[in-house]
Amino acid sequence: MHKDINNLSASALAFVGDAVFTLFVRQFLALQYDKKGGGLHALQSKFVSAKAQSKMSDQLYDKLSQQEQDIFNRCRNAHVDNKTKAATFKEYKKATGLEGLFGSLYLNGQNQRLQELCEFVMTIV
Repeated sequence: MHKDINNLSASALAFVGDAVFTLFVRQFLALQYDKKGGGLHALQSKFVSAKAQSKMSDQLYDKLSQQEQDIFNRCRNAHVDNKTKAATFKEYKKATGLEGLFGSLYLNGQNQRLQELCEFVMTIV
């Protein structure tokens, strides 16, 4: 990577974090359940939604280090346009914070911590 990860915008971190978390969920579900693609996609939506991620962030926040909380807060508080009708603006912001945190951990190579947090949030929904 050529750019300083810590200077990326909150939306860029959330963009990457969304992909990282989606991949984690898909891998988790594929290994846990013997279903075809459509069934797995239906299960995925239980985890990869602003409403679910908001709930996850509520349970996860106190388990984060101060630095992780700072990243989460920066991403949660960034200007975002709520384009979903399935979640409130507050839920959408918390989901963005969670995705931003996951994106930051991934881009900084903190894969073990990312794995720990992803495994923890999968037990919440």
